[in-house]
Order: sequence, then C-alpha cells, then structure tokens
Amino acid sequence: MEDDKARQLLNDERTRLEGLRKRIDDPGVETQEDSLSELTTADQHPADVGSETFERTKNLSLQEDVDGRLADVDRALEKLDAGTFGTCETCGNPIPDERLEAVPGARYCVEHQAQQERTVPAE
Repeated sequence: MEDDKARQLLNDERTRLEGLRKRIDDPGVETQEDSLSELTTADQHPADVGSETFERTKNLSLQEDVDGRLADVDRALEKLDAGTFGTCETCGNPIPDERLEAVPGARYCVEHQAQQERTVPAE
C-alpha cells in the first residue's frame, strides 16, 4: 500500500474514532452521580439504579475500546514514519492491503490476530 494512501486511511480512522469518543464523552451526558442524584433507593425501583449503572458501564467499555483503537492508529502512524507499516508484529510478514483498508491500525496478519484474540485473558 502506498504511504500516502495509508496515511489518509489512518487519518480518516483517527477522525472517525475521535468523533465516536466525543459522542461517548459528550458533556450533555450525565455522569452516574448526576443521573442518580435525584434517585433514592427508598422511593425508586431498583431497576432504575441498575439501568443507570448498566449504561455507565457500557459507555466506559466503549470508551476503552475507542481509546485502544486510537492507540493502534497512533502506533501505525509511527510505523508508517519508520517504514514498517503493514508488517505483522508477530511474524514480520506483510499484512494484506485488504486487511489494512478494513482495519487501518492492524498490528497483526489475520492468522496472528486470531491467535491474539484466543490468548487474551478473560476478565
């Protein structure tokens, strides 16, 4: 893949991810403390508190995912500058252009990505 095309893909992905992060971090969205401040467990159904907790946990999980993908894009830009973009971090083989177009910050070839996903410890 040409460096200019790769850089454009990475910059487009960064813009998309930063937009997602802004929507997750939107200041108009109440924090858990704000959303629960009017709720008391005495006069509210426990499901109200559970729903608020679920939404907050979901948003935190989404934020962690977006932050991880942004870190991958930053790493890919560094690799592009170093001349190593598009190379699997495990085997050193080229990552196919089709994969890089779909996942611009890809660190591994398909085989080693699958291996990484199998070895990630469950939380």
